[in-house]
Amino acid sequence: MKIYLGADHGGYKLKEKIKTWLTEWGFEFDDLGAHNLVEGDDYPDYAFPVAKKVASQPDSFGILACRSGQGECVAANKVKGVRAAVAWSQESAQSARHDDDVNVLCLAADHVGMAEQKQIIRVFLSTPFGAEERFKRRIEKIKQFESNSQ
Repeated sequence: MKIYLGADHGGYKLKEKIKTWLTEWGFEFDDLGAHNLVEGDDYPDYAFPVAKKVASQPDSFGILACRSGQGECVAANKVKGVRAAVAWSQESAQSARHDDDVNVLCLAADHVGMAEQKQIIRVFLSTPFGAEERFKRRIEKIKQFESNSQ
């Protein structure tokens, strides 16, 4: 499993910490930026490259961080094949993976503490898609919509 990381200035410090955690846990990852703290940079510049990588590699995940998680989530969801969600708790991360097969996790650096962020990521990466019929049916409807509206 490959993990792609991205963050603007608001999530930069969290992204750097995530790299440490992923290394400790033995995950392979690529940091797609920001590679330096640049105040005022724009989250789409990081969300789009991460989302494109995830969409092109079905067994990969993305993790994005900004101040609220919302902007990067909106941007990532514009890429066909990406299902991004903001997780603010371990339960929301588990539900996103299990029920919705989310492949890009978006984190709110300003609203969730580091210890909880670490647990959110751990739960997200360890939770499989539930693959129950109702979940598969819903994901298929999203894929159909994407195919018909692009």
